[in-house]
Amino acid sequence: MSYTPQYAWQPPPPPPPQTQPPAVVTPDPLAVAVGNASLLGVGYVLMKRWGFAILNLMVVGSLLIFLLVLKKPWCELALVAWWVISIVHGFFLANAAPRKASDLPQRVVAFAITIPVLLAVGLLRYDAGRIAGEVSEAREAGDCTKLINAQDELWLGHRVVDAPGTEQGDVDVQLCDRLGRAKGELAIGLTGDYTALRDGFDVLGSVLAEPGHEKTVDVTLKGWLDDLPVKDPCRTVRVTDWLRQRKPTNDLLDQSRATVTKTAPAAITACADRLLSQKNWEAARASYQQLVSQYPKDARVAKARAGIRQATLAIELTQVRDLLARNAYCDSPAKFSGARPYQRGFNSGLFEGDDEMTKRLPASWRASDASNAVMVVCTEEAEDGTAVRTCPYRSESNPQNVSDVTFHKIAVPVKVYELRTGRLVSNTRVQINGTACPSRITYTTYLTGWDYPPSTQPVVPSTATIQAAFRYLFLR
Repeated sequence: MSYTPQYAWQPPPPPPPQTQPPAVVTPDPLAVAVGNASLLGVGYVLMKRWGFAILNLMVVGSLLIFLLVLKKPWCELALVAWWVISIVHGFFLANAAPRKASDLPQRVVAFAITIPVLLAVGLLRYDAGRIAGEVSEAREAGDCTKLINAQDELWLGHRVVDAPGTEQGDVDVQLCDRLGRAKGELAIGLTGDYTALRDGFDVLGSVLAEPGHEKTVDVTLKGWLDDLPVKDPCRTVRVTDWLRQRKPTNDLLDQSRATVTKTAPAAITACADRLLSQKNWEAARASYQQLVSQYPKDARVAKARAGIRQATLAIELTQVRDLLARNAYCDSPAKFSGARPYQRGFNSGLFEGDDEMTKRLPASWRASDASNAVMVVCTEEAEDGTAVRTCPYRSESNPQNVSDVTFHKIAVPVKVYELRTGRLVSNTRVQINGTACPSRITYTTYLTGWDYPPSTQPVVPSTATIQAAFRYLFLR
């Protein structure tokens, strides 16, 4: 038995589904160009060209960093060039693609983003220019406080849209800060600190070297000069001395010399007066002498000369007193110009040296101090003077021993110095007479079996004979 194969009928498979072609982007060239004008790559986003959009942001970000760091005009030019390139590139890139006649939504989006961005940039740049103008006006007026306050109005937006324009303000602020430090140094210099004065003027000179800051330096310097004189006249003198000795720089810093001429004479005089009242004689005399030497035509010169004399007399008197206190005057005579001259009439004196005889002179002949003395009498140890009489003497222990004894006047070597000049006015031996050949004399011998008196003996003076011998030195 045979079988014939049977085949079942099956319907044909359905045709595969047809896939839709990808949507074709139809960018509007104007919208793309306007969107790229925002520098945010909006045009590339509208075209869905993500690579270009990211590249644009990277380039713009890099250029902004360069602009903020370097603050150079070429950085702005590079950013503007990239702005133009992105607009043109976006326009031609969109124009080359299939497109509709126009796409109003894309244009609305592009303008809605770009116009506020450009408007903000314009307003910020205008405001940055206004601030720069205020900074410039403050700089020309020399008002650093106003300058700094104006520059403080800037924020990051101003610096992004006008980095080169804001840089000058930053430089001005830095220079004003340096002037502030100079003011601090100069304020310290008013105490007489020469280092601070030098540092302050060095800073002023460095700022003056920067263009456009003549007025700020001028205001700073004049403000400091107006603080002269200070309360302490001697500190004022230290400051004016430094300013007078400062080497000229042939710029506005040299105006300090006019202040010296106006301030120094009165300060020197007041300082000298104070030193004189403090009995600092040497310093006072030097200050008065400074006025006479530096400002010989000043009206205070006559007073200064009187001060010089007063200080000089005080110095001389101090020196004389010191020498007398150390018994050194006769070795190193010194003058006291304030003493009366050694002249006719009565002259009181001071005594130095051996006083065996001079202590018996009248108290009225002796000056109480160098300030009222006329002379200094220097006496040495007495010696034998002129022989007066010779008399024989018999020894009481050995009557057979008879010896002649010659009696001499007492000779006192005397030097008299005129205190007014310190000049030697008399170098003599004052011979004092007295009683000779008394009935009995006493003596001491140290030789056993030797019972002979000295061959010479001084007379025995009385107070009257001592005074008589010295009178001619005191009463001329």
